[in-house]
Amino acid sequence: MEVYFQDAPDRAQAADTPPAGPMGTQSPLSAQYGSRLAKRQMTPSYSVMGKRSANASQSGWRHVGASLRCLMAIVLAWSGGVAANDDAPDEQTSGSDHYFSFYLDNDLFANSDQDYTNGIRFSLISGERSLISLAPFRDQLERMAAWAGDDDTVSRWSGFARGNVADKNLQLNYGLSLTQLMFTPEDPFSTTQPEGQRRYAGWLGVGFSVHASDEQALNSAELIIGTVGPRSLAEQAQDLVHDIRGIDKFQGWDDQVPNEFTLDLALTQKRRLRLVDERPNAFSVDGFTEGSLRLGTFRTGARVGGLLRAGFHLTPDFSDPRLDATAYSHRLFKSGKRARAMPNWSLYGLLGANAGAVLFDATLDGPLFKNFETGNTREPWVAESYLGFGFRWRTFEFSYVHTWRTREFEEQDERSAFGSLAVLFRFELDH
Repeated sequence: MEVYFQDAPDRAQAADTPPAGPMGTQSPLSAQYGSRLAKRQMTPSYSVMGKRSANASQSGWRHVGASLRCLMAIVLAWSGGVAANDDAPDEQTSGSDHYFSFYLDNDLFANSDQDYTNGIRFSLISGERSLISLAPFRDQLERMAAWAGDDDTVSRWSGFARGNVADKNLQLNYGLSLTQLMFTPEDPFSTTQPEGQRRYAGWLGVGFSVHASDEQALNSAELIIGTVGPRSLAEQAQDLVHDIRGIDKFQGWDDQVPNEFTLDLALTQKRRLRLVDERPNAFSVDGFTEGSLRLGTFRTGARVGGLLRAGFHLTPDFSDPRLDATAYSHRLFKSGKRARAMPNWSLYGLLGANAGAVLFDATLDGPLFKNFETGNTREPWVAESYLGFGFRWRTFEFSYVHTWRTREFEEQDERSAFGSLAVLFRFELDH
């Protein structure tokens, strides 16, 4: 660990003088911290990272471009061609339907910019065709999602109908995801971690998943390979967004959680709830209960919860409006039944909650295999509730939820809040 008096030339001046907003006006963050910074005295600071090089941002975005080009090449090589079915009424889907989803979490929806401040996820889920035939441990993930054992035991623990288990009549879907998460302190101008606030941290991960489902339940298994630290490109992503919106940049990314590769396994089960049966062109209420387990070097924990939807022309599905491991958008497989024609639109409100234990979090505990002190003490129990709405038009679906989460670390002053956008596009592939 290197110890020195912080004087990074590209961040140090901002610690004394809050940057001006657009057109020379004082920015919201400058106004918020102006009085506090006027009283701040220069004190020795401790950093675990080297000084930021002049071309770090440019180099980082070259890596972003290369990564996105690689991901696009994989998707195009697998897909062959895409044909959206916009002309026919929407139907309950079959194994030939595929889904592209985009998720965005941001605390600016809650008029904040601290702690868990941004998350972004791109996900692609197939019909019955594997996205990447050489995906790591594909056979093992299939066995985890579809379970194994005698029919009664599998049905009891998986939630699948016994007849579907006995007839091996389950739908298998395959997923591919790219996710980035970022965490920052409340004070944007300090070049090191402010005392009592969250450590700067970023994470970037690629997930390979298998999902087994019938009309009653969905079981998912995902292997997630990622990295914490500067390799996550969280600083570059935040700087880009703040440049576009004319918001002050955070000055302490040189003091973030250091680089370390991560490997996680996430398991999720959702069981469908039918509360008010749907009548033709009428109001209905449904939802699902859920339980999840995550084991790995980025996060380890477990939680339980549920989601309820109420609205018109609800398509039966397990789609999750929140950015999370195994969060993919796809509809139920109706085993052995003819797909029912649905109107072209849906409109609904939703609410949900979950709670669970957090046994390890690399952004709060520090990397597993490095001796790094984050200055934060992780809370062992975390709960959250959320409320939102969504609508569907043919092959396009949009939802927004607002989440309230309890404290994630002991030094956190109050619970956090953020908004989540999810956009879904359904398409078919030409074979």
